[in-house]
Amino acid sequence: MLVVSRFRVPAREADGLRAQLHEAHALLATKDGYVDGTLGRNLDEPDLWVLATRWDSVGAYRRALSSYDVKLAAVPTLSRAIDEPSAYEVVEPNAVLNVQEPRVT
Repeated sequence: MLVVSRFRVPAREADGLRAQLHEAHALLATKDGYVDGTLGRNLDEPDLWVLATRWDSVGAYRRALSSYDVKLAAVPTLSRAIDEPSAYEVVEPNAVLNVQEPRVT
């Protein structure tokens, strides 16, 4: 599972955001199910940043976000992300993709 969180920040705030994202990433990396991740900045629009992480499953990612230390130290930074879908399934050749179906109650 891939999580892509994008952030738009003015140049004067870039150093602060960079440090906060590195801290958030380091904390997420300690959680069960974390595979890898990276922090990047857009080449054409330097005020656009991305934190991309990979997880064993969506459940692992959600449990990581629910942990007390992540809620306290990382969620305030992660909540500054651009409001857009951020969770992606990794598409391998011939893989069966997730099918969106309504839940039956």
